[in-house]
This record gives sequence, structure tokens and C-alpha cells, in this order.
Amino acid sequence: MLQWRVLRTLTHDIAHYTQGLELHEGKLFESAGLYGRSALYIKELETGTILRETRLAPHFFAEGITIWRDRVMLLTWLERIALVFDLDLVPVGRHTYSGQGWGLTHDAAHLIMSDGSATLRYRHPDDFRIVRELQVTAEGRAVDRLNELEYARGLIFANVWKSDRIAAIDPADGRVRAWLDLAPLKSRFDKPAGWDEHEHVLNGIAHDPASDRFYVTGKCWPVLFELDVAPLHSP
Repeated sequence: MLQWRVLRTLTHDIAHYTQGLELHEGKLFESAGLYGRSALYIKELETGTILRETRLAPHFFAEGITIWRDRVMLLTWLERIALVFDLDLVPVGRHTYSGQGWGLTHDAAHLIMSDGSATLRYRHPDDFRIVRELQVTAEGRAVDRLNELEYARGLIFANVWKSDRIAAIDPADGRVRAWLDLAPLKSRFDKPAGWDEHEHVLNGIAHDPASDRFYVTGKCWPVLFELDVAPLHSP
């Protein structure tokens, strides 16, 4: 298990059903899901104040996001469409894909996408074609329900849906090198009205390479946690 500690507790909007989370130039980009409520936001990290937002059409269920150069790429759950925005959240294009859309991140060359299975797919950022598939395993067993993703420290960090753990995945072979068990976080905030422990689960990972801090939250959580996460030791 990776060791961690909470550095700060920041504000998060309980109306936002967090699907994707990313830091860019000191601002927090977040996608929120559910039909009729899906949206893409730019927020102040320190306060959670919304600086800019774009609402999706009611037939879209927003999922994971990543920022590739000067574009925000946003998956949809069942609609098989990735929406593309500029950094002001103005729509500039779209791509299509097969299957479901869950989480999205990228390394230096490719987008990396999850679909709720144990398979991560590397996609070309220009046309979304699949260039590689990566099977994720832990102790020889497939790890499915891979959800929100963040590429950091040369690893792929993945929320496992309806779990309090984040997998740190080796992109070379798909092996889970370590787990980040964040179950204690749920005891560090008061539950808002309408809280559903089965629905409002941990989801959302952002990494700041400048400070090497991680930011995590959950669906409709009232807080965003800034974490200091210990480095992964070589096997």
C-alpha cells in the first residue's frame, strides 16, 4: 500500500457528480455526469469557485476528461462520442468510439481510456483510433471496473468503481504495482443531505507535477482532498 497524508481539505460542490478531474495551469477542470445534469467546469482550485462552464445536451452523460495540448477531451458514457473543447470550453470537434466511455488520461504520445473493464486502450489523439490495449492485473487476476484515470510519475492511477482504492498501474505490462487505500477519507467530512454511500463513491484524481501533490474527491462529495502520496519503491 502507498502511504499518504492529507495536506488540505478544499471545497467541492455537492451537486457535481464527479467523473473527470484534471489540473491545468493552476485551474481545476472537472466533468460532472448524469443525464440532464452533465457539464464541464473550470474552477478555482483553492475555493471551488466556477470560472467557466459548459452544459452538455441532456442526452449526453459526461464521463472522464483529459487535456491534450490545447484541447479538452471528454468521454460520454453510452453515447460513444468523445467531445472536444478548447481551453475556454468552446466545442471544436468530436470523435466516435465503440463501447462505453469511463475514464481518460494521456502519456506523452497517446490518450489512455477505460471502459469499466480490465482493459485500458491507448488511442491516437488525432483520430481516436486504438493503437494498443493493456490488460490490468493484480497478483495475476484481472482488475475490472477501472474508472477515472490519471497519468503521473510514469504510472497510470485508476479509480476502481465502487471501491475506496486507487490502483497504481505499470503501463509497460499492466501490473498493479501498488494500491492507494483512501477508505479513511469518508470519515473526514459530514455527509450532506441525500447522501448515498453506494452511489456517491470515490472518483476523481488530479496530479500537479509541479508540487507532486494529488487531488481526489468523489461523486457529490463536499470536499476535495490535497494529498501527499509517498513514492513507489522499486520492486
